[in-house]
Amino acid sequence: MEWTKGWRENAWNELDQQWDVLIIGGGITGAGILRQCVHAGLKALLVEADDFASGTSSRSSKLVHGGMRYLKNAQVRITLESVTEREYLLKQGRGLVNRLGFLYPCLDSDHMPGWVFGAGLIIYDLMARQWSHRSYDVDDMRELCPFLTTPVLRGGFRFFDAQTDDARLVLRLIRESVSGGALALNYARVISLLKTNAGQVCGAVVRDTGGESDRETEVRARVVINAAGAWADQLRGHIGQKPRLRPLRGSHLVFSASRMPLTRSVTFLHPKDGRPVFVLPWEGAVIYGTTDVDQGQDLITDPSISGDEAEYLLDGLKFVFPAMGLTFDDVIATFSGIRPVVDTGKANPSKESREHVIWDENGLLTVSGGKLTTFRIMARDALKAVRRHLGHIPFDPDVPVLDPLPPEAEALLADTHLPPSQCLRLLARYGVNGSTAFCSTGEDMDAIPGTNYIWAELRQAAHGEGVVHLDDLLLRRVRLGLLLPNGGLDQMARIRALIQPELGWDDKRWEEEEKAYADLWNRAYRL
Repeated sequence: MEWTKGWRENAWNELDQQWDVLIIGGGITGAGILRQCVHAGLKALLVEADDFASGTSSRSSKLVHGGMRYLKNAQVRITLESVTEREYLLKQGRGLVNRLGFLYPCLDSDHMPGWVFGAGLIIYDLMARQWSHRSYDVDDMRELCPFLTTPVLRGGFRFFDAQTDDARLVLRLIRESVSGGALALNYARVISLLKTNAGQVCGAVVRDTGGESDRETEVRARVVINAAGAWADQLRGHIGQKPRLRPLRGSHLVFSASRMPLTRSVTFLHPKDGRPVFVLPWEGAVIYGTTDVDQGQDLITDPSISGDEAEYLLDGLKFVFPAMGLTFDDVIATFSGIRPVVDTGKANPSKESREHVIWDENGLLTVSGGKLTTFRIMARDALKAVRRHLGHIPFDPDVPVLDPLPPEAEALLADTHLPPSQCLRLLARYGVNGSTAFCSTGEDMDAIPGTNYIWAELRQAAHGEGVVHLDDLLLRRVRLGLLLPNGGLDQMARIRALIQPELGWDDKRWEEEEKAYADLWNRAYRL
C-alpha cells in the first residue's frame, strides 16, 4: 500500500480481519518489531495514536552510538550491544546513518580524570574491532576546534560514533515493512484492549484520530505487542498492572550553523554535575543536549524544555566556548523527548539502566526501555517472545533490517546537478520509488537556506509519505521546524504553494493547519 491520497481509507477497510501480531506504537521500537515480523512471514499490523515517530523517536539526540557513558555506570552489556549495532547500521543504512567524529576536551573541572575516559575509549574501540581514537594536547585540540577557548582545557581525545535522522529511520523501516506486506496506520489510537473469557489480551479497539471521522473498529490479533514507549504503562493499566517505568525528559537547544560554525561534534562533561552533553552538527544546524530529568506522569505528546533545563544547557556552552558569547537569543528552536526508562529507584536519573525489558502480562507483550541504537536487538527479542504464543516462526537473523539500495540506484540521479553525497542522502530517505521526484530541474532542486534539504523534498513527502497534519511534514518528514528560525513560518508562503496541491487541502483546511502548527511550535519548540 502506498501512502498517497486515499491510503488511510483503504487501510481502515483492512483492519477488520484476524492478524498474527498487532503492534501498538509507531516509534523506533514498534517500527523495528514490524520489520522483523515481515521477515518472519507474519501478518502484522502497526497502529500509532499520533504520527509515526511523533514521540521520543523524533526527539532524540540523533545519535547511533555505543554509549560511552554507560561504561562509567558499569553497563558493559548494553555498551557492547550498542557498539555492535552501530557498526551494523553504518553498513546497512548508508546515507541515512553516517559516521560522526567527536572531540572530547579534558577540563580541570571534570568529575572524571581524562585518563579514565581514554581507558574507556580503548575498550570502546576494542568492542568495535577498530582503533580510531587519538589523544591531543591543548594546542592540537584548539587547532581542531578553535572555539574551545575555555582556560581550563587540558588536552583531549578524538573518537567516532554515528548519527542519523531519527524520524526518517523510523519512516524507512515502516515504509519497507508496508512494501513487504504489513499494514501501518498513524492517528489510530487504542482506546481499550480486547480480552478472552480467560482474561488474555486478544486485540484492541482502535479509534481514528486523524480528524476526518471518529470511527472505531475492533482489531483482533493472536499476539498484541505494547511498544508505546513512555506511554507503555498507560496500556498496561488496562489490564490492571502497576507502573514500572520512569519517564525521563531530555531537552535540546538548536543553533544555526552560522552562529556555531562547528565542523566536528564536541562532547564534554557539564561542569555542574559531570553529565556528558553533546554539541552536534546536524542537517545544516547544530544540536546541543541533552538533559536527564524526571518528567513525572504528565506524558504529553509534545513536551517542552523547562527554564532550569535551558539555563543548565547554556551554562555548559558558555563554560566551554566562552569566546562565542552565546545567549538565549541565539537559540532558533528547542525540542524535548521523554525516554521510557525502567524504574529501579536510583536517586540520580542518569544512573538508571538503558537496557530493554520484555514483560508478558495476560497476553500483552510490553517491550520497553532500550535506546534507538539497539532497536534491532529489541525487535529480535520481541519475536522470540512471540514464539511462545504462535509456536515456531521461521526467522533468518541474517536478513538485513533495511532493504539495501540496488546497485543501479545512484545512477537514477546521475543526471541531476546534485552532488553524489546529496543523491545518496535522498535515496536513503525516500527510496528508489521516490527518486523520480528529484530528477527535475528548476527552483525546486535548490537548497533550503540553512539546511541540507532541497525544496523538492517537501513535495515528495507531501505526495507519498502519509502526511495527515502540517506538523507531520515540517517536524518529522522534512525537519524544517527544528532547523529554520521561527519554525519555518517565515517561509510558509513558498511551502504552501509547493505542497497544498499535493495534500489536496482547500484554503480553509490549510489555514487551520497552519494555525495549529504555529501554536504547536510556539508552545513546544520555541525557547
